[in-house]
Amino acid sequence: MTDNAQIIVDTTLRSAPPAELEPGKVYAFHTPNGVHQVDLTGPDHTGVLSRKTGTTTVRDAQSFLTYWDKHHDDNSEVYADSDRLTVTAVLDAHTPGTARWGGHRLHLALRETTAWQQWTRNDGQLLDQEAFAEFLEDHLPELLEPSAADMLEIAQSFQAAQKVDFQSATRLSSGQRQFQYVETATTKAGQKGQLTVPEQFTIGLVPFEGSEGYKLTARLRYRIGQQGLRLGYKLERPDEIRKTAFADVVKAVGEQIDTTVMNGTAA
Repeated sequence: MTDNAQIIVDTTLRSAPPAELEPGKVYAFHTPNGVHQVDLTGPDHTGVLSRKTGTTTVRDAQSFLTYWDKHHDDNSEVYADSDRLTVTAVLDAHTPGTARWGGHRLHLALRETTAWQQWTRNDGQLLDQEAFAEFLEDHLPELLEPSAADMLEIAQSFQAAQKVDFQSATRLSSGQRQFQYVETATTKAGQKGQLTVPEQFTIGLVPFEGSEGYKLTARLRYRIGQQGLRLGYKLERPDEIRKTAFADVVKAVGEQIDTTVMNGTAA
């Protein structure tokens, strides 16, 4: 083809009226440089996503169930990971005879409450009298037995006994610990006194946001040394309570869905 002829062809093609293409299809055109393909199947052209994708993270069982009810189908799968304390749903999991993307997921990632974090952070730590008393005062709502009022009185007693020299501690038949001290303040120097504290107390904690509350036993710990009296507590089996709380969340989810919750992690 001569140059003039090619010019005529090119001019004719450019001046031809535009062709209307239907979204959702793929077109191929012969051009001087080869075959040119136009793909109109994407969401930018059709206005419709080809499939659901993404991972949605929720923080409690009820939120998990709400999203699940909206998006699951008969082949959706659910996995509970007791090590990571997570529940994951693969909403577009494979069917028995067809592979699917597995890219639309729901993830329940439990978050510990502030109270649980604070109690477990101080577990086994010894604090000075004032710090221990302040901790009790800040956590009165979680103190069940003895009552919050009784524990507040104990906290205030420790705050008042700042200028004393603690000398010994005796375990009473009532299950309490009695601390003996001698006043060191100028006006009361030499006067003796005592403070009585329960050797164990019961607290109520909600491990995860949106979960139920559980009772824990805290056993008194103390040390009398050069730094004076230091106090703390040791929680009984907090890890087991945490695992029980997670198991109860998984149970609450499993009772509300028609899919078996599998133990493990989704691929």
